[in-house]
Amino acid sequence: MNVIVGDIGGTKSRLAILSTKAGPRKYLFKKTYSSLSFDSIESILNKFTNESNLDIEHACFGVAGPVVDGRARITNLPWVIDALKLQNKFDWKSVRLLNDLEAVAYSIIALKKEDLCTIQKGDPDIGENIAVISPGTGLGQAFITRNDDANVVNASEGSHASFGPTNTLQDGLLKYLREKNGNEHVSVEMVCSGKFGIPNIYEYLKNIGYGEEPKWLAEELAGGKDPAPIIINIAKDQKRKNKLCTGTLDLFVSILGSEAGNLALKVLSTGGIYLGGGIPSKLLDDLKKPIFIENLKNKGRFKKLLEKIPIHVILAENAGLIGAAVYLFEDILDR
Repeated sequence: MNVIVGDIGGTKSRLAILSTKAGPRKYLFKKTYSSLSFDSIESILNKFTNESNLDIEHACFGVAGPVVDGRARITNLPWVIDALKLQNKFDWKSVRLLNDLEAVAYSIIALKKEDLCTIQKGDPDIGENIAVISPGTGLGQAFITRNDDANVVNASEGSHASFGPTNTLQDGLLKYLREKNGNEHVSVEMVCSGKFGIPNIYEYLKNIGYGEEPKWLAEELAGGKDPAPIIINIAKDQKRKNKLCTGTLDLFVSILGSEAGNLALKVLSTGGIYLGGGIPSKLLDDLKKPIFIENLKNKGRFKKLLEKIPIHVILAENAGLIGAAVYLFEDILDR
């Protein structure tokens, strides 16, 4: 039996076809598409299924947005995905939708040692809660709890909760964004993501005169579609290193650390903190610096608890696909 799984994000959409006989990591056909090049998931699936020319019976998609009654409005795309409509259009037996971070969380049980980079070894409480936080285009969060002997994956939209500054520089960032947005709500995602967070931090630091923006940098940012990778690459380039870019990256990493610690305390994730998404795997050296760990642990009386929690970065690029497959295989077997 062949199934299709997908990781549908604001920037990229990854799709794969697997056989239920081969397990959740062996693909018969796999492709990645630019989400912005299509007007709907249906148009991507039309292209993908025509290219694969394989029969499909079931489908599961991890999507960047909340899933309610089998429907999802993609947070950073003008798409609405409806499971029943997809099932009928493509004549599949079933279609399941997961929040994209639910899918990443499901992948954890299928990840191998080489799929992870350990930032803090800690003292894992095996079988206990796990937190998952994933900065990419947006900021995703999820967590895993235990129910008897089963893992239960829980979706979350915690990244849309209010940003809470932890120092004077971050106080200024909040004030800057509130004024910029007409005193509207400033979420954690607005300061801790690729599409919003990194550009917002950069513009804030530029606004307060933290560093100079040379002409070559202004031109490079103006000529690029996405400023986040440009800023990250320059911050990590020893030859072109720029104070605005390095300051942006440092502030981003410190906020990510603080939010990861917040999530760990909220769900009591003594089983571990897992960082997914497209950004952490590119920042391994930065995440190993005190600026990340110290901000994560800076929670007053609970610092000692956070020192014991293992912290891992997910290196597997296809974690969302793996998790969607794990969920779908379990769903099929349970019928």
